[in-house]
Amino acid sequence: MPSPTINGSFPLPTSLQHILISFVLVSPCMHGTVTASSDLPWPNRNGPNADGHVAAADSKGLPIKFSEDNGIEWKTKLPHFGHSTPVIGDGKIWLTAATKDGKQQFVLCVDEASGGILHQKLLFENDAPEILNNPVNTYASPTCVLTEDAVYVHFGSYGTACLNSDTAEVVWKRSDIRCRHFRGPGSSPVVFEDLLILTFDGIDAQFLTALNIKTGKTVWRTDRSTNYKDFHHEGNPKRGGDLRKAYSTPGLIEVDGKVQVVSMGSRAGYGYDALTGKEIWGIRHGEFNAAAPPNFYKDVVIVNTGSRKAQLRAIRLNKTTKGDVTESHEVWRRTKGNSRLSAPLLVNGRIYMVTDSGVVTCINADTGKEVWKDRLGGTHVASPITANGLIYFFSEEGEVSVIKAAAEFEIVAKNRLAEGGRASIAAAHGCLLVRSFGHLYRISGH
Repeated sequence: MPSPTINGSFPLPTSLQHILISFVLVSPCMHGTVTASSDLPWPNRNGPNADGHVAAADSKGLPIKFSEDNGIEWKTKLPHFGHSTPVIGDGKIWLTAATKDGKQQFVLCVDEASGGILHQKLLFENDAPEILNNPVNTYASPTCVLTEDAVYVHFGSYGTACLNSDTAEVVWKRSDIRCRHFRGPGSSPVVFEDLLILTFDGIDAQFLTALNIKTGKTVWRTDRSTNYKDFHHEGNPKRGGDLRKAYSTPGLIEVDGKVQVVSMGSRAGYGYDALTGKEIWGIRHGEFNAAAPPNFYKDVVIVNTGSRKAQLRAIRLNKTTKGDVTESHEVWRRTKGNSRLSAPLLVNGRIYMVTDSGVVTCINADTGKEVWKDRLGGTHVASPITANGLIYFFSEEGEVSVIKAAAEFEIVAKNRLAEGGRASIAAAHGCLLVRSFGHLYRISGH
């Protein structure tokens, strides 16, 4: 196996190489350039390296041009509602779904070859779920995580479960870890070694917690230390705590011999010790609704702060990154024209991102300077993925746009499906897996 790298940019320390080699099938959120196992080609929200890159083995033959009448291997109607990304392993596709009123949450398992629904399992029932207060979200937006023998399913405060990925039998369930999401859950879980790491950023409580993957028991919990500066003069948070919410999925990276959980919350972001949950460093950013996972590039982490004034910031990570590093370790900052919900994608030293309104921008990852900006069109919540030097975007209007991952803007194809969506695309075995508002597509280039 070749020496792993972070996003292909520089060799990882030996200690983290050992972690990657040992846990490539059980810790999909570690960042390294590895060849995806054919058993787990898309094990989490962001693919085999948790960075939106399709593995080389699964990129072969990936379709570029297709339509509702051409290239669709199958199209399966999905019950209920959800925006979770499909995860794929051992010939099965796993998704979450919920009733529109949020009173029932399900896990769905679809046969990768035929599109047939193998399991539709009711996991949680909630008599009085919070109203979403959000036209974009659902009660089933967090994405599952797959390991060799299990699938981890998360609905925020509505429940978390571990299922046997062969039989779909429940191994353990938790429904006692709670916050008031107010506008619905959005953070997806990540796995590191024997820990399932969950993020809760609600209006009343904001914390990360790690559960033992075998038993579901709590190993650690760390509350955010953020000073939200949002109190009214009478002592209550403004807008009932609405400015404290976030939806981000954390990333994992080794710094100075220890693996850190990098997590963006409202008003601030942090690095935590993955094994203990201890806070190591933090940055203040002033925004809220952070939704995008971080990107790791050379010795920096590039984060998106969320909200309509979303900032893109690069923070240097080394042994001196401790405490409040807002001023001391910031490498660059971009304050305007950034994506809000769709995650930035790092490819060969450049960041590509699309705004809600379809403006796509390319940024130099070393400097934060704009390389180019153009209009793609459409409404975008789903995050892009990359393969074969191309980038795929999926809009709410049903358009899958393909552009070159290059220093100049070039549209390669625009493909129209009958239905749009907000779930990010997944890929496996030369096919795209696209979850629309009501269906799951398997699209082939063969």
